[in-house]
Amino acid sequence: MVYPNKDGAASRVDLANRLFFRLYQCANMLHKTGTRAVEAEGLTTQQWAVLGALSRTEAEGGMSVGDLARYLMVSRQNLSGLISRMESAGHIGSAPDGRDRRSRLVTMTESGRDVWVRLAQPKINDYYEQALDGFSTNDLAHTLHYLLKLLDNMKRLDDDKEPAQESSPQG
Repeated sequence: MVYPNKDGAASRVDLANRLFFRLYQCANMLHKTGTRAVEAEGLTTQQWAVLGALSRTEAEGGMSVGDLARYLMVSRQNLSGLISRMESAGHIGSAPDGRDRRSRLVTMTESGRDVWVRLAQPKINDYYEQALDGFSTNDLAHTLHYLLKLLDNMKRLDDDKEPAQESSPQG
């Protein structure tokens, strides 16, 4: 139901509701159609995200599980099962961090890099082209700008609601 304001335009609340619902739908469709794009390589969108995070120059020496969880914005609990499955598939490895033995470093294996670079990336790039059909470079830049702005606001909401954390040996 659209609730027009006095000028007959949709209200801010209605527009916000529609926007967040469309983001929800897009996330669901990304999971469904993105997984379909890389399933022949034995990957899901979650595994695609992990390999993408580990392929960045900043992650060359590996990432701690905590850093990877923060980067992907998921809980460590949600990430642990995914890491185990990806280790079993031979895509990633984890080992104690030499700087902090309580922490584990996750790295992409040679096999994982081969799957990522040779097999998955061409399919992901094709998926991007299909999903972004009709978007100009300017459209992409504006969309990215507004999504980053929204993400910053949502992070601030998350930071405001988290209780103060005491340091623990688990880090």
